[in-house]
Amino acid sequence: MLARSSSAISHAHERARARRTRESASARGAGGRTSARVVERLNASARVGRSRARARVKASVETYDVDEVDYRGNLCLFLDSASEETWNAWLPTGLFVGVTTNPAILERDGVECSVESLSELARNALEFDSVVEFQVQTWGADSDEMWKNGIALAKRDPDAIVVKVPATLEGIKAANALVSDGVRVTITAAYAPHQVLVAAAIGANYVAPYLGRMNDAGRDGMGTIIAMQETVDALESDMRILVASVRTAAELSKLAAKGCDTFTISEKVAAEMFSDPLTTQAALDFENAAARMAPKPPREDKKKVEKAVEVAPAPAPVEEVEEVEEVAGKKFSNDIDTD
Repeated sequence: MLARSSSAISHAHERARARRTRESASARGAGGRTSARVVERLNASARVGRSRARARVKASVETYDVDEVDYRGNLCLFLDSASEETWNAWLPTGLFVGVTTNPAILERDGVECSVESLSELARNALEFDSVVEFQVQTWGADSDEMWKNGIALAKRDPDAIVVKVPATLEGIKAANALVSDGVRVTITAAYAPHQVLVAAAIGANYVAPYLGRMNDAGRDGMGTIIAMQETVDALESDMRILVASVRTAAELSKLAAKGCDTFTISEKVAAEMFSDPLTTQAALDFENAAARMAPKPPREDKKKVEKAVEVAPAPAPVEEVEEVEEVAGKKFSNDIDTD
C-alpha cells in the first residue's frame, strides 16, 4: 500500500519538474510510472506539513534562487470520458492529470465493460504525457466479485490505476480488501458528509461526490461538498474529495474558492472554460493589431521608376519634328484658303 503519511507528501503538480526528470524509455517500458511519482503529483496535501513555495530574486545576477516553487498548487483536474477522440482533443492541453470512467460512461462512449477492454483503455490513456492516473470502476453482485474485478483491473499498473468502488456496504467491504492488497481506491457515488468518514476509515485515496445528481434530487449539492471538504480538513486526512458531476465552469470555480482542489469534468465543461466572449474578442484584437504592425515589405518605388523609364517612348529625332511642323503649317494655310 502506498505511504500516506505527511512525510511522504510533496507537491501535487510539479509538471515541469516531472517532465524534466521523466523516466527513460526503458524505464517506461518496464512500467516506469513509479509510486513515488504518483505520490509526488497526485497524493499531495496542502493541509499536512506543506511548506509554501518561495522564490528570492538575486538582483545582482538577475537570477532566481528558487525553493519549492509551486505554481499549480494542489489542483487536480481529471477528464471524465472513455472516448479516445475526446482524449485526443483535450489531454494534450496539459490541463488534466488523469482520466476517470465508470460503467455509465463506458456505455455512453461505446466501450466494452471487461477487464481486457479496460486494461487496454488504461494503457492508451497513460500514453499521454500529462496523464499519470487512470480511474476505473469495478463491478459485481457482491464484495467478493467487486474485489476480484478490482484486483484484475489494477494489476496492469497498481501505481497509476485507481479502482472506483461504490459507497455501499458491499462496496466498502471490497474497497477495504483492495486497500489491504495495495490497490489505490476511490469511494464513488457519495452523497452525504458522513460517507467521507466511511471512506477515510478504510484508507481510501479519494471519495467522489456527485454534485449535479445531488442538485437534481433537490439537495444542496454545493453545501454538501463544502461540508465534505471541511470534514476531510478537520480529520487532517490526505484523502481527496474528487468532485464529479460538475455541470458548469462556474460551479468549478465556486468550489475551488471554498477549498476543493480535485475535480473530474466533461469535455463540455472543459470547453466552457474557454468560452468567455471578452477573451475571444481580445485575442482577435491582438491578432489584428499584430498583423497591422507586422514588418512591411521592401519599398519598390525605385524599381517602378526604372521600369517606367524602360517602357516610355523615346523622343522623336529633330528632323522628324521639323517635318511635322512643316506639314502642320501647310495644313493650317490650306485651312485658311478654304474659308
